[in-house]
Amino acid sequence: MTSTMSDQNVKNQGKPAMTIFQIWNMAFGFFGLQIGFALQNANASRIFQSLGAELDTLPLLWLAGPITGLIVQPIVGYFSDKTWGRFGRRRPYFLIGAIFASLALFVMPNSPYLWMAAGSLWILDASLNISMEPFRAFVGDNLNSKQRTLGYALQGFMIGAGGWLASKLPNFLTEAGFANTAAENQVPDSVKYAFIIGGVLLFVSVLWTVLTSKEYDPETLKRYEAADTSENARLRNAERPVPEPVFFTKWGVILLIAGAVMQAMIKIFETDKQFIVFATGVMIVGGLFLYNGFRLKKGGTANMVGTVLDDLATMPKVMKRLAAVQFTSWFAFFILWIYLTPAITSHYFGATEAGSEAYGQGSLAVNNIFALYSLVAWGFSLAIPLVVRFAGLKLSYAGALLLGGVSFASLYFIGDPKLFWMSATGIGIVWACVLTLPYAILADALPPEKMGTYMGIFNFFIVIPQIIVGTIMGPVVKSFLGNQPILALVVGGFVMAFGAVLLFFVPYKEAAKAG
Repeated sequence: MTSTMSDQNVKNQGKPAMTIFQIWNMAFGFFGLQIGFALQNANASRIFQSLGAELDTLPLLWLAGPITGLIVQPIVGYFSDKTWGRFGRRRPYFLIGAIFASLALFVMPNSPYLWMAAGSLWILDASLNISMEPFRAFVGDNLNSKQRTLGYALQGFMIGAGGWLASKLPNFLTEAGFANTAAENQVPDSVKYAFIIGGVLLFVSVLWTVLTSKEYDPETLKRYEAADTSENARLRNAERPVPEPVFFTKWGVILLIAGAVMQAMIKIFETDKQFIVFATGVMIVGGLFLYNGFRLKKGGTANMVGTVLDDLATMPKVMKRLAAVQFTSWFAFFILWIYLTPAITSHYFGATEAGSEAYGQGSLAVNNIFALYSLVAWGFSLAIPLVVRFAGLKLSYAGALLLGGVSFASLYFIGDPKLFWMSATGIGIVWACVLTLPYAILADALPPEKMGTYMGIFNFFIVIPQIIVGTIMGPVVKSFLGNQPILALVVGGFVMAFGAVLLFFVPYKEAAKAG
């Protein structure tokens, strides 16, 4: 895409509709990215336990991913907003992330030590985040309002396809004769080779999007935005004054004190050390708020940190309300990813030893759950535009969250592994909606010149619940749920269902009328 279209055409037409093949090419890279995420989600706990990790330390090991996302996504969003060169605005980040993610997939299951596997997970998640965040902004940049739901739905389709294939790879390899069990502190060959295959597919699919897609240059985007006279455009471009320095100073002090109190209580009561991660994070955020208050008071120029914090404080109203819904759904899904393997292997297969045959069978059942819910998400994502047209966006989203909550809890109550397909189907439907509908709402609320930054900030409300889960759920499962990880899935179901209630406070209806 170039800026050759005349200003009159821009004014009359807005962004032209893209063909289904162009949108398909834009979304195809997500197929590979989800292979990386799905291999990680379905097998990381198995790898960690195979290398000697205890059940109550799994959430702490999983914290690598969300902490990395919290740091990386707003940085990538900020810089991608300001990038323009031979390879465009977002695509350089797609390729860089894919290269390092593929390498991390090769290393992780072949790690001889637990710390090396955890470090590989950190690198993998950082690399996937470098690619993923610009992909969300990519749709907002290139598609007009009418096509954005389709664009995000096709991303969801690719996510489902990649998730299904990645979840089934260990099963396919087991059936092909690769070992599904291994000696103590070893990872089975079925998992090792699944990661190698996944790394190759990840790189190739992202490279396809990089080579077959184009982007509007910044000047053309500005002209399209200037020509948009809709109420949505007025709202997203309305001036939102940055709060006075005292706002940041006050909250900085509060967060620093809260973090320090938590640190002291951890030491006095000798509670689980993973609470230290959360307390330290609170103190770091407090320090950043204090810094920004000082910068504003002195009239300093807004650097990257200052810009992100200013934008965080001035989020559009739709984005603020939608963030709470995101919190609940990702809180639930992170519980699922951490605890599904130990929950199913212990509750239904009676396995506690990672190297046992029963544990291997239970792990294959978990892979099948992941595969089926990815397959359902794959198919249902294509139906989302039709469902939304019939029932409305918010009602469709709320119904999916309620169905997801029931499906999570049903994994405890269902009783028979042969019926796992029922739970997986509901989880797949809500997963497709979580990956599509929030972004369809959000993209119309964001000014184009800050699309990447705000998408990165929105990721805070995906990452923060994951950090909270990784910090508290280990002690909660151990102390309050009788060390039964299956009950953690019930907790996740209730939290997700609550998101359906919060969704009705998102003022999307008013914005939709303006379009």
